[in-house]
Amino acid sequence: MLAEIVTIGDEILIGQIVDTNSAWMGTVLSDSGIKVHQITSVSDNREHILTALKEASQRADLILITGGLGPTRDDITKHTLCEYFNTKLRLDENVLEDVTAMFKRFGRGVTDINRKQAEVPENCIPLRNKNGTAPGMWFEEKGKVYVSMPGVPFEMKGLMTDEVLPRLKKKFTLPVIMHKNVLTQGIGESMLAEKIADWETSLAQEDIKLAYLPAASMVRLRLTTSGKEATVLKEKIDRKISELQKIAGEHIFGYDNETLEGIIGKLLLQNKETLSTAESCTGGSIAHRIISVPRSSAYFKGAIVAYDYEIKTNELGVSKEILKKYGAVSQEVVELMAANGRKKLNTTYCIAVSGIAGPDGGTEEKPVGTVWIAIATPNKVFSKRFQFGGDRERNIIVTGLTALNLLRKEILAK
Repeated sequence: MLAEIVTIGDEILIGQIVDTNSAWMGTVLSDSGIKVHQITSVSDNREHILTALKEASQRADLILITGGLGPTRDDITKHTLCEYFNTKLRLDENVLEDVTAMFKRFGRGVTDINRKQAEVPENCIPLRNKNGTAPGMWFEEKGKVYVSMPGVPFEMKGLMTDEVLPRLKKKFTLPVIMHKNVLTQGIGESMLAEKIADWETSLAQEDIKLAYLPAASMVRLRLTTSGKEATVLKEKIDRKISELQKIAGEHIFGYDNETLEGIIGKLLLQNKETLSTAESCTGGSIAHRIISVPRSSAYFKGAIVAYDYEIKTNELGVSKEILKKYGAVSQEVVELMAANGRKKLNTTYCIAVSGIAGPDGGTEEKPVGTVWIAIATPNKVFSKRFQFGGDRERNIIVTGLTALNLLRKEILAK
């Protein structure tokens, strides 16, 4: 079964908001065995909407529409749907009852403009919206299913979860589509592709598709297969991932929605250990990643952002002589930052980073993107130099992920 998502709204096209609705719908539809064939965004324009719906009906079996269902004059989706289906609006008493009840909860009466929210095309099945006043609308015509929903994300998600997906599963026999994401760090896309080339070729024999999804400092491998029985598909994918582990296991840090900070948090909780950071070029972004994980207060004690020489000296005990002799971006300085940060904050581990994020400040000996990362443990301090790129924002992200992965490997190696 093929689906197309049509998002309506000038605010999407001018970049005022990001279309997160389509990404979320794509995930839940795929998990339900429905393949998204295309995503189309159009303006709040009658002709654009009509054209998009007509073209979508030629490509897809299911057309999901979001946006343009509010009470204001610029919300024209409902009227355009009436034109598309050659019908007219009617007042739905059940929808009006929901609208009235919602306003009553807020201590307000229903105005004429809000009452119009209860008007729906005559040929649609209204879908109850528990989170807002605009109902969803289900249409069936010429073997196609159209569903129109509000563009407000939590309203759309509620309708998809409570109404749309259950109806689709009841109406159609859907296949099982299974995805498995393998998360790698520390190896580029081209090098990874070369390393696993033979394994990738073998996937075709199992009817498994592979996609490379690169990002800053990591590459996600997405394996996809489909069939009738979930257990059979899972066994097939698990077997191929076991083979992949033998080939590229040193670069694999997790699966699906896992994060390095989340994995490290679990390890620290499990071992009853603690962590701190001493950051220069990352300015606290590593600490931010760590504390984004729930329960991080159980293992993360704090961070020292030593951006200036004075802070490195006063807070982390790096002498002015050392800084002058070796420079802030050096093995000597970063190892002292890690060792002294661990002692000062009294933690099991301390991550320290110092580098030249850019775009300025580089030299021939230490060009932009030069970064030293150190890890202090109860038994040792070790460090490594990296040469990243020239983009400041990317360098900060890559430094953080690389540092976290070094710590992960250290914890697991004990």
